[in-house]
Amino acid sequence: MPDVSLGAVAAGTVAAFVIGFVYYGIVGAPAGPAGPPRRPAWQLPVVELARNLVLAAVVVGVAAAADVSSAGGGLLLGLALWVGFPLVLWTGALFHEGVPPRTALVHGGDWLLKLLAIGLIAGVAG
Repeated sequence: MPDVSLGAVAAGTVAAFVIGFVYYGIVGAPAGPAGPPRRPAWQLPVVELARNLVLAAVVVGVAAAADVSSAGGGLLLGLALWVGFPLVLWTGALFHEGVPPRTALVHGGDWLLKLLAIGLIAGVAG
């Protein structure tokens, strides 16, 4: 079992959270047909931190298992994970479910930035 850097997981979680906050603040979140559901204000940061923690733990764990130990390797890992998962999922949503292209582009861009950032952190920490 590879050693997973808890510091890299924490840094990746915070980086992904900040990236999402800034990214959607600039780009704007696409609304669905009925608009975003109303939720209590405290739920958004709690849910997003939890989601980003899981994402960071997985990416840092994969980087450790793959012995990624450089910035370039971390960025390549982040790009590969983006191509293999969010890109494939969003193109499927576009084609099969009729998701609006702007929605796929906006969310795909968020995932790309987050995966690159976490991959970079994992590579540098490795």
